[in-house]
Amino acid sequence: MSLLRDHDLARAFDRASRSYDHLTSLNPGYRTDLLRSARRLGLPDDGAGLHLLDLGCGTGSSTRALLRTAPRARITAVDASAGMLRRALTKPWPARVRFAHLTAEELSTAGEGPFDAIFAAYLFRNATDPDSVLETVRSLLRPGGRFAAHEYSLSGSTVHRALWTAVCHGLVIPAGTVTGNRALYRHLWHSVLAFDTAPAFADRIDRAGLTSVRALPAAGWQRGIVHTFVARNDGPTTTRENAQ
Repeated sequence: MSLLRDHDLARAFDRASRSYDHLTSLNPGYRTDLLRSARRLGLPDDGAGLHLLDLGCGTGSSTRALLRTAPRARITAVDASAGMLRRALTKPWPARVRFAHLTAEELSTAGEGPFDAIFAAYLFRNATDPDSVLETVRSLLRPGGRFAAHEYSLSGSTVHRALWTAVCHGLVIPAGTVTGNRALYRHLWHSVLAFDTAPAFADRIDRAGLTSVRALPAAGWQRGIVHTFVARNDGPTTTRENAQ
């Protein structure tokens, strides 16, 4: 099966947006693990004075995790799917949270940032060019800024690969079929199998120029299947920063 990419993937998320929150609620620990990953950014003082980016915010679950982690921060949340953003905007948000319909690539020319921290949940395995997205992340982070990716990235163990396939065939794809979104949830299954293992993705982040890279496992049944990747931008001041 070929993976969904770019506009085809955004349209699939548009179609799935109405049932997306219901389906993710069936995953034990889904929101708890997002919150754990957001907290692994280690943001000080409840985020006071910080500007954060939620890159690939979907229906806002990751944005809510950031808000709970840093309730005093200003948050910009972006996604390529208009349908997912519409669902996010139906929820109550404080004025310091702003949503925008932008892809990661468009952020570079949209005048956004710089940011003190960037959070990206379930984004990179869906990216056509993850290295380009990481380059964008680094360009948008202030020097010393923090980055966390919450991602389906298998440990490399055949046990975890088999468990993921069993969960997809036993629950994820049937549930997606009932809601009329079978193609998207088959994409989910294949995209995880095709994506970097956790050690490989950590290496990819390191090659992008981010530092202090660590891969931290999720808890429960997702251990070895979902990881948080944390890093910092300890490189020289970027061109974007110099321009300000």
